[in-house]
Amino acid sequence: MPRTKEKRSRNANGSGAVHKKTVIRNGKKYIYWEGRYTEGYDPSTGKQIQRSITGKKKSEVAEKLRKATAAIDAGTYTAPNKMTVGQWLDIWTADYLGGVKPRTVESYLCQIKNHIRPELGAIRLDTLNPHTIQRFYNGLGEEKDSKPELSPKSIKIVHGVLHKVMGQAVALGYLQSNPADKCTLPKVVRKELNPLDEDAITRFMEAIKGHRFELVFLVTLFTGMRQGEVLGLAWDCVDFDRGTISIRRQLQKATDSTGEYRLLTPKNGKGRTITPAPFVMELLQAQRRRQAEWKLAIGSAWEDSGLVFTNEMGRHLMPHVVYKAFKKVAASIGCSDTRFHDLRHSYAVAAIKSGDDIKTVQGNLGHATAAFTLDVYGHVTDQMKRESAQRMENFIRGVAAG
Repeated sequence: MPRTKEKRSRNANGSGAVHKKTVIRNGKKYIYWEGRYTEGYDPSTGKQIQRSITGKKKSEVAEKLRKATAAIDAGTYTAPNKMTVGQWLDIWTADYLGGVKPRTVESYLCQIKNHIRPELGAIRLDTLNPHTIQRFYNGLGEEKDSKPELSPKSIKIVHGVLHKVMGQAVALGYLQSNPADKCTLPKVVRKELNPLDEDAITRFMEAIKGHRFELVFLVTLFTGMRQGEVLGLAWDCVDFDRGTISIRRQLQKATDSTGEYRLLTPKNGKGRTITPAPFVMELLQAQRRRQAEWKLAIGSAWEDSGLVFTNEMGRHLMPHVVYKAFKKVAASIGCSDTRFHDLRHSYAVAAIKSGDDIKTVQGNLGHATAAFTLDVYGHVTDQMKRESAQRMENFIRGVAAG
């Protein structure tokens, strides 16, 4: 017999009651409380969709039932979902990474495999709460089970992935809110910069004369390119007529099991074109002549990678080999703490001190905003302001004395 409108009103959405239940398992009696409520109606059958809430205490079940029925009345109700975080991670990585750069996908999968899944994968998705995630983040910052602690920056990266995963679950209605929203992350302290000053640059240039990576080091120092960008620079990106370099690719090692090196887009996903000093273009001309000599010497064995900086066979240079060679040179001039990346900082500091405005430096470095550039190199402009003030002071005293 079909349900009448009057009968449905007596079983309106959200109605429910708490009942005592007794079950016997393996000869032992168990007592618990159950609350049932109507979530709504199946549009295809017209039948009620009912849910159960169970617990050891009547008050506990009654409170959960009250919250569920109140959410239904308010229109904020989300149906219980038995899917685990691990199952949702599988769905998310399979279906929601379209259009994401391969390098970024590899990073996401690495964070999920090494950190998120082992700690949170077994938890039911709709029960994951901010406190559980906070404990997870805190644990990442502690050394345990022979695993080293993660730096604040690394924890922030893990958080970024988890927040994105949970955000998609909210968008699909699996969760009412993102449980990663209210977590507190450790403060990221920017590493101290160790740019080479003028005296150190002079010593550095003297030390690398005749070095197999001399031109790599000099082009990096006087363009501010990242290591991956300079090692991934191709000849089709060098315009000798216009005196420009287009930075469209970077050489990066895959984080998957292959460990292969690939040419990917720059860090922020956007290319840029710079106009370096004529000195740099002369270095590139010298590199082209040297490559031509290598190619002539080995003939058909030459591998035309199209890259500017290669070994004698035409293959790309290995980043770790270049880095180790740089560290050895840096140590020889008394700058053992200086990293290869500090060549980029050295360029930026020299450019600012030479009078380049922040916007120009931002564009040459490939930073997303001028504000970020100013944040990183603000100490340089502060020093310049003090020097300017002192010059004005000297001028004033000179005029007054006259």
